[in-house]
Amino acid sequence: MAFEKDHSKIKELEERIAKTKYNKSTQHAIGQYKAQIAALKDKLEKRKASSGGQKSGYSVKRSGDGTVIMVGYPSTGKSTLLNALTDAKSEVAAYAFTTLTVIPGMLAYKHAKIQILDVPGIVHGAASGRGRGKEVLSTMRNADMCMIILESMHPNHLKSILKEINETGIRLNKKKPDVKIRKTAKDGIRIGRTVKTPDLNDATVKSILQTFRINNADVLIRSVINADEFIDCIQENKKYMNAIIVLNKEDVVTKERLVGLKKRLGFDISVSGEEETHLDELKDLIYDKLELISVFLKEPAKPADLEEPLVMFRDCTIKDVCEKLHRDFVDKFKFSRVWGKSAKFGGQKLALTHTLKDDDVLELHIR
Repeated sequence: MAFEKDHSKIKELEERIAKTKYNKSTQHAIGQYKAQIAALKDKLEKRKASSGGQKSGYSVKRSGDGTVIMVGYPSTGKSTLLNALTDAKSEVAAYAFTTLTVIPGMLAYKHAKIQILDVPGIVHGAASGRGRGKEVLSTMRNADMCMIILESMHPNHLKSILKEINETGIRLNKKKPDVKIRKTAKDGIRIGRTVKTPDLNDATVKSILQTFRINNADVLIRSVINADEFIDCIQENKKYMNAIIVLNKEDVVTKERLVGLKKRLGFDISVSGEEETHLDELKDLIYDKLELISVFLKEPAKPADLEEPLVMFRDCTIKDVCEKLHRDFVDKFKFSRVWGKSAKFGGQKLALTHTLKDDDVLELHIR
């Protein structure tokens, strides 16, 4: 009964938003409706979890320098594409739902080892659990990047896929907003900004916070955000990751059709897993979107090894490198020296918190 009541309230609020034209005078009301929907969905998720109705994602052991998950409707050719890109041997058949579990493959490219996961195809309603969709989408949270696979003959699935992914709390091609919310014991809600937020005024901020029962807090907004993004900051349960949109089976449509689909959908690349066309360009795109860099290691009093770099994520610190090399290196760290773009001069002595750049040379001194 409680589930039905909450679902009914969510539907009612969504209808109100759909009927309300957005402008400065309605910004506050729409923000409040969205906050109420988010709070109700949170309550529903907690009830499902406590009743044992919430399924966890597939268990996949991460390996390599980064993990990419392939998401799409059934029969988009994900398995064929995985086999063409990696060393995987995913079963391929001309009918839907061939993949019933997670199939991992390893792509070796530019010194990096990139794990690519083929998961079961999702369907409309996946975020609410239909067709094992909740398990698939939960697995996405453990990945570093998403590859949305569309099929050239049925490209209209994109809007639905993006909606399902968003519904499960994953934000694609967005960075986490720079917003600090510190709860206080008194003095109400105090708001500071370093940027202008035309789609989020003070009244809307206060109303959204109060919907989540936060009546006293210091808020500092350093990113241009709207009500939806501010709600995400309050909930603190969102996953931010890069994504690319791949149109597969380009070989079965005309070039004119591809041009039209590109204009309409704005996909990043078209390929054919079956014919193995444009796969090198796709590998480049995967590498770039994962935001990988090369760090060359050097032993004290010895030349640097410039043949086999350590592959790291962009904006990694020396501490991140230590953790990847050996679990004891952070505790036993004395200092390091760095040559390259991130150093002020060659051989600069730097601490664990220093951020490295592509092609830096790092010399670690460990006790």
